[in-house]
Amino acid sequence: MAFFHADADENSADPSLTPLFGRVRLRTLIVLRWLAVTGQTITVFGVHFILGFDLPLALCLAAIGASAALNLVIAYTQPVQRFASEPESFAQLAFDVMQVIVLVALTGGTSNPFAFVVAAPVLIGVAALPVRWWMTLAALTIAGSLAMSVWHMPLPWNEWAGPLSLPPLYQAGLWLALVITIAFTAVYAWRVGSEARRMGAALAATQSVLAREQRLSALGALSAAAAHELGTPLATIQLTAKEMARALKDPELQEDAALLVSQAERCRDILRRLSQAPSDTDQMHDRMALGDVLDEAAAPLKGVGAAILIDLDGADDTPLLRRRPELIYALGNFVENAVDFARNEVHLQAGWRDDLITITVSDDGPGFPADILSKLGEPYITTRRHEPGPGGLGLGVFIATTLIERLGGQVRFENRPGRSGAQVVMTLPRKGLALPA
Repeated sequence: MAFFHADADENSADPSLTPLFGRVRLRTLIVLRWLAVTGQTITVFGVHFILGFDLPLALCLAAIGASAALNLVIAYTQPVQRFASEPESFAQLAFDVMQVIVLVALTGGTSNPFAFVVAAPVLIGVAALPVRWWMTLAALTIAGSLAMSVWHMPLPWNEWAGPLSLPPLYQAGLWLALVITIAFTAVYAWRVGSEARRMGAALAATQSVLAREQRLSALGALSAAAAHELGTPLATIQLTAKEMARALKDPELQEDAALLVSQAERCRDILRRLSQAPSDTDQMHDRMALGDVLDEAAAPLKGVGAAILIDLDGADDTPLLRRRPELIYALGNFVENAVDFARNEVHLQAGWRDDLITITVSDDGPGFPADILSKLGEPYITTRRHEPGPGGLGLGVFIATTLIERLGGQVRFENRPGRSGAQVVMTLPRKGLALPA
C-alpha cells in the first residue's frame, strides 16, 4: 500500500486545482503605493522639521512624487478593477523597489534604520507572482541594495554632533543583514503561501466529494417521494383505461386501451421499486452495524484484485452506527489503495470499546517507504505516476483523512510490525457516531 511519494511538488498537481498566480488587482497595487507614499512623506517631514536633521528634502520629495505620479497615471489610464498581468505586476513592484532604494540612498543608505523597507515590495511579489518573477524581483532588490551600500549620501545627523561615520565592516554587516532579510522573508512567505494554496485546493476537492455524496443520498429520498406522489394519478389512469376497455366495442380501440393499462402497470412497478429503495429518511437504512459498514465500503472492490477479509473483534454487542457517507467514502478509499498494492490479501479489522471504535486496513504489499511516513495524509503525495497504470493527484488519501478528522477521529499510517505490508489505523469516537444499543 505504498501509494505515496515524497517528491510531491506543485507540478504534480492538477493545474485546474492550482490557484492562478499574478491575480492581483491594479487597485490593490495603487492602494499599497498610496500607503507607502503617505508613510514616506510623514517620515521625511518628521525627520527634517521635527527632529531637525538636515536631509536633501527636494530630492526625497521628488522620489516620493514619482510614486504618486505613477499612481495617478495608472488610475486615469487603466480600469483599476481588472487583474494585473504578471509583467505588469512585476514592472510596478520593480519600480517600487527602485523608488525605495533611491529614497534610502538619499538618506544614508544601509546605515538608515528604514533600509529594511526595501524588502516590502518583494513580499508583495511573492504573494502575487510565480517563482520566476519574484525571484527576479528579489535579485533586483539585492543588486540595488548593493549599489545603495556603495553609493549613498551621508546619514542625516545633528550638526553639533558632527557627521556619523560607521566603520566599513559594520556597514558590510548591515548590507549582509539586509540581504538575509530579503532572502529569508521571501522564501518563508513563498513556502507558507504555497502550502496555503495547495491546502485550499485540496480542501475544495474534499468539499466537492462531500457535496457529491450528499447529492447521491438526497437522490434516493427524492425518488421515493416522486414514487409516492405519482402513484395515485397512475392508479387513476389505469382504472380509467380498464373501464374504457370494457365499454369500447371497436377491437382496435380496445387494444389501445389495453396498452394503456399495461403501460400504466409498468410505470407503477417502476415506482414501486423506487419507493422500496432506502433513503436518508428511512430509519432502518440509517442504522448500520459496524460489520455492514465495512462490507459496504469493501463491496465495490471484491473480486477485482486481492482478497478482502473482514474481522470483527468480538461478534457480540456489535455497535450500531448512523449511516455516514463520509465514513464509507473514506474507508473505501483506504481499501482501494490497499487492494492496488497488496500481493494476496487485504484485512479489514474493527474493534471497539465504550468510547472508541478502531478500524484497521492492512495489506501484505511492500509497505510505506520509511522516508515519507511523516508526509502521509498531506495533499498531492502520491506514487501512482511511478506505478503501472494511470497516475493520480495525491488527493484521495488527504480527502479520506480529512473526512475521518471531520468525524472527530484520527488516522495513523504505519508499516505492519514484523511483517511485510502497510496499515492504516482509524480511531473514531463512538459518541455522535454510534446509536444507543
